[in-house]
Amino acid sequence: MDKQDIANITEDLEYLAAEKNSGLILNILVGTHPADIAMLVRGLSEESARYVFSRIDADMASDVLVEFDDVTRDRLVSELRHERLSEIVDEMDSDDATDLVSDLPEEVAEKVLESIDTEDSKEVKELLQHEEDTAGGIMALEFVSVSENSSVDHAIREIRSKADEVEEVYNVYAVDNEGHLVGFLPLKKLILAKSRQKVNNVMVTDVISVQTDVDQEEVANIFRRYNLVSLPVVDDVGKLVGRITVDDIVDVMEEEASEDIQKMAGIADEEEIRETSVVKISIGRLPWLLVGFVGQLVAAFVLGLFEVSLKEIIALTLFIPLMMAMGGNAGIQAATIVVRGIALGELSPGETAARLSREVKVSLFNGSLCAVLLFGVAGMIYGPTFGSVLGLSMVAVVLNASFFGACIPFVLRRFKIDPAIATGPLITTFNDIVGLSIYLGLVTLMLRFMLK
Repeated sequence: MDKQDIANITEDLEYLAAEKNSGLILNILVGTHPADIAMLVRGLSEESARYVFSRIDADMASDVLVEFDDVTRDRLVSELRHERLSEIVDEMDSDDATDLVSDLPEEVAEKVLESIDTEDSKEVKELLQHEEDTAGGIMALEFVSVSENSSVDHAIREIRSKADEVEEVYNVYAVDNEGHLVGFLPLKKLILAKSRQKVNNVMVTDVISVQTDVDQEEVANIFRRYNLVSLPVVDDVGKLVGRITVDDIVDVMEEEASEDIQKMAGIADEEEIRETSVVKISIGRLPWLLVGFVGQLVAAFVLGLFEVSLKEIIALTLFIPLMMAMGGNAGIQAATIVVRGIALGELSPGETAARLSREVKVSLFNGSLCAVLLFGVAGMIYGPTFGSVLGLSMVAVVLNASFFGACIPFVLRRFKIDPAIATGPLITTFNDIVGLSIYLGLVTLMLRFMLK
């Protein structure tokens, strides 16, 4: 669907929902992809969205529900009776069902778990024991596994027997007699193998897996690093307990990226994006504004310390915005690269020195180029002496900002503070205070020495 189609259909659904015309609503939605239905429902008013969603059968509703963002999903689910919720949960994969049940009020969750199929209820309860943001929390219990001593023909029959339970089969996992993961068979290899061959003779033994307590961000890094489409999950003794598929990891990556962006903007969570209360939004953002406020106050005192120099050489004030902007930009550039590397698992503690060394070299090179340009412009207007002093100050400010911009995320991680939420305000404040001190102090000293 393109934007115009979505706009037109949303308008039709809004009208039909107001008229309570469920027949035409279902005619419009029949054959539509769940993701498109979710987009259409999100564009409706709250009352119309609830009505349209209530008309969809449980099987389709289960697919649509996983396409919603958390806020929209919670608002729709909060109005559903537990009988309707039970029907929807019964149609879901174990991981999606667990996500939904975990967000329900305790009383409603208990009623839902009592109402759904016994086996499904057991699976959901098992998954609820794991932390939400771990491999165990995002894994599904639906997978295909066979004994390593079984035949290829048996493995194929196992896939067929679980066709309804497991929607997408990427690999067949091989386990020993105790259920320990010992290898896997990609579908291509399985199809090409002879039916009577033993699984242990054709399986891949170099299997990548994760334990249930591994953080979901690390799981996403493993998927990215090894270009995986699915990943087996084992317990602490190596027994196969579930699998994670790439569609779950796409959601994790989006969640982690959104979380980092929200933190960098001083937004507490996704709920704030849709929050309408000015007071609540202000309270969430005020602490980080206060960090900048205090930094600017200190910077003002720094300017006061150099009041005499500023009065003697008025031209110094003209270049303060330039120095602060260049230092701030250089610091943010260095910090962004480091924060990204930390988030993606590309920077280990042992690589800290190498990364800092590289950032110093880059900032020295960039600072020198900017210094040459500044020397040329300022030298023509105020003379070569003043131009050379400004150029050296530019190198010092950029070098300082880049170095500490790269250092701060590592320091924050060491103290278990999320670099995404604290790096920006700290760099801005640090650059305003230290960068300004370097510029004014260096210029004052050098000019007084050169003018004696």
